Amino acid sequence: MELNLASEVLNAYGFTKKNTTITQIGTGLINCTYLLSPHAGNQKYILQQINIAVFKSPWAIAENLKAISDYLAQHHPDYLFIKPIPTIEGAEMAHINQEFWRLLPFVHHTVSLDVLTDPKQAFEAAKQFGKLSRLLNNFDTRTLEPTIPGFHDLGLRYKQFTQALSEAPAALREQAEIQIEDALNHKYILDYYTSYLQKDDFPDRVMHHDTKISNVLLDEKTFKGICVIDLDTIMPGKFISDLGDMMRTYLCACSENEIDLTRIKIRLPYFEAMIKGYLSEMKAILTATEKELMLFSGRYIIYMQALRFLSDFLNGNTYYPVSYPTQNLDRAKNQFQLLSEIAVNEKELQGIIEENLLY
Repeated sequence: MELNLASEVLNAYGFTKKNTTITQIGTGLINCTYLLSPHAGNQKYILQQINIAVFKSPWAIAENLKAISDYLAQHHPDYLFIKPIPTIEGAEMAHINQEFWRLLPFVHHTVSLDVLTDPKQAFEAAKQFGKLSRLLNNFDTRTLEPTIPGFHDLGLRYKQFTQALSEAPAALREQAEIQIEDALNHKYILDYYTSYLQKDDFPDRVMHHDTKISNVLLDEKTFKGICVIDLDTIMPGKFISDLGDMMRTYLCACSENEIDLTRIKIRLPYFEAMIKGYLSEMKAILTATEKELMLFSGRYIIYMQALRFLSDFLNGNTYYPVSYPTQNLDRAKNQFQLLSEIAVNEKELQGIIEENLLY
């Protein structure tokens, strides 16, 4: 069925099953992704179905990417921005059978990593995410539409948590008693963030919002950063979103699925490399408030993710896929442990930030 559907999409882009090899690729959980290899020529393409259960306004993605692509082409023409290829009728996406598809050029001689194994990789990834934000520093964020409204809105996520808590069965609340207490005790993170929202030097920026290592292309030989990919969530936000998400996903060798909490440790060399990479692009444009909130950005995003896992557990595991009933609770425990590691290492982490802000 997938190949028959893909065949229809191929026609929208001028290909056919007879002249193109289709291979399903990728480890992403949101969109289905295929590699297209036309039998003539060396160029390959990425064909991707947009998950409309997550992205309820797919045209917003297309319009955002076109606006950003046009801006970069005018102001920074040398930057490699992986923009979608129009259909043969000139549309930004193919809309077939109530599904949305887009075609992207495949970038040869590059790799994307699922796991960080070297601080240099953290440096290169952070540099690339910082570079994209820097190049878009003067872009009017008001022209972009949120592709997932409230995605990194901690106030919304806390409200969702309190609602889940009020409606959860007593048995689930009892199982999660310690984590519920953790969630309530850390509400100061939301209050602290809210106190900064009216500051003039805390601007909205164009943020990627999903800065895991797999969303950066690296040179396959040198592992130097080439560009950022997977741009569905690019939209207005605070710098906290990108830097905080890097902290959440780069600093520990274990993912949020690790249940041995003694393994949740911060890798200081990775933190330092990430800060150096990010500031190599962003230091000149970060405001005083943003510089003040750099370490806080990690707390913000980690706490938010802990709330999301905990809320999903209390709701009966309706959002995140699980392989056993308490997995989302274990994920919440994991994130609260990572949050505590930020506190334990705060002095050294802040010292690294301040040293790199000076030089």
